[in-house]
Amino acid sequence: MTPSALTPSPLESAPMAQDTTVTWLTQDAYDRLASELDHLSTTGREEIAKRIEAAREEGDLKENGGYHAAKDEQGKQEARIRQLKELLRTAQVGEAPASKGVVESGTVITAIIAGDEETFLIGSREIAGDSELDVFSEQSPLGAAILGLKQGEKTTYTTPNGREISVEVTKVETWAGQ
Repeated sequence: MTPSALTPSPLESAPMAQDTTVTWLTQDAYDRLASELDHLSTTGREEIAKRIEAAREEGDLKENGGYHAAKDEQGKQEARIRQLKELLRTAQVGEAPASKGVVESGTVITAIIAGDEETFLIGSREIAGDSELDVFSEQSPLGAAILGLKQGEKTTYTTPNGREISVEVTKVETWAGQ
């Protein structure tokens, strides 16, 4: 499935709201997520509907654990469908941006964080797929603090619990889609 199958071309689409976040995805990630959406929207919905119906036939719904578990799973599945639709609708699909030595979405960063060296991806966790690489969004405290920094630059950021953490960007690389 191509991006144009789910999203209108830039010439056809209306301007996005100011608060819409565009997510960069590789074509592989886009295809994987589109396939997941297709499965959840068709087969997944059919399967959960059958499980709910089977549990409903067992009788009293107030004390029917199977029914409540299936309804909870249905809610989670519908939330994932909405999340995928929005992600694919706002996705910018293409090759990983070539690293210019600046921290940006879709780059792999090696940094010394509070004295420990860590390597991670900046962007959506959906980009990484099955990779074991940690992913930090641009909106996370760490991501927001280092976005735009160059190799060798230092900064600090505040964690949600108020702790001040030092960070030094030691390497910025193009995401190779491992």
